[in-house]
Amino acid sequence: MLWTPKIRLVTVLCSIVFVIGTTLQNYVIIDLDLIERSMWLKGADTGGAPGYLGALRLVGNVFIVGNALGLLVWFRWRRLFWPVLAVNVGQAFGVYVVPFEVHRAAIAEHGWPGVLPSVVTDGGAVILSIVLVVAYVRSRRLTRTGDPVRL
Repeated sequence: MLWTPKIRLVTVLCSIVFVIGTTLQNYVIIDLDLIERSMWLKGADTGGAPGYLGALRLVGNVFIVGNALGLLVWFRWRRLFWPVLAVNVGQAFGVYVVPFEVHRAAIAEHGWPGVLPSVVTDGGAVILSIVLVVAYVRSRRLTRTGDPVRL
């Protein structure tokens, strides 16, 4: 894919926001008390909360690194398109994967700011994924000479 200036700028700006939001979610919002409360709200045994917290933080760290990879798009590295798209599609699934009880517990503990990083990163990843797919499809359309159409 051709990294046009607009797509590069959007991707880098979103990556900055997603790194900050995921870091806030991973280390400020999510803690053991919040996990235990969300498990209690769901009716699950809270004994596994420390293990669940560790797994959740591991996944968050993967997304922090993956979103930081999106910052390298600024340098027009073509091979970054698929990894950046994969990270954003994966983060977009957070909208469906994270149980609603986690959001209820975050609201109870931190108020609406407790869900803001998750909403921004997961919802933003949905939008960025759509933008990247559309840009890819548009860049693959051929002109009469056979060259890709620039966005």
